[in-house]
Amino acid sequence: MRTVIGVFDWEREIKQKLIFNIELGTDIAKAAMTDELEDTLDYKAISHAVYDMVEKSQYQLVETVAEKVAEMILKDFPVKWLSLTLDKPGAVSVAQSVGVKIERGQRD
Repeated sequence: MRTVIGVFDWEREIKQKLIFNIELGTDIAKAAMTDELEDTLDYKAISHAVYDMVEKSQYQLVETVAEKVAEMILKDFPVKWLSLTLDKPGAVSVAQSVGVKIERGQRD
């Protein structure tokens, strides 16, 4: 997805690519037994919520984006914990990508 992200003036004028990898912790026992979609997480709804939030955001730091996305998921979906990796490809010339990884739970 693309959003305004960065601390430099030129970064505030363009949209840059961010790549998310999000692992979600929840009880999947019922879904595994029933094999029914309504008994598990709605990955499509979560993905759209992340996309809508990030596309409209204009944070400076990837750290802020990661924390805000984690907060939203934990608040709005039946997720007990998550591991979120956020990459910003092309952010620096000497690396393919830079980013952060955070792990959060309902008590954090």
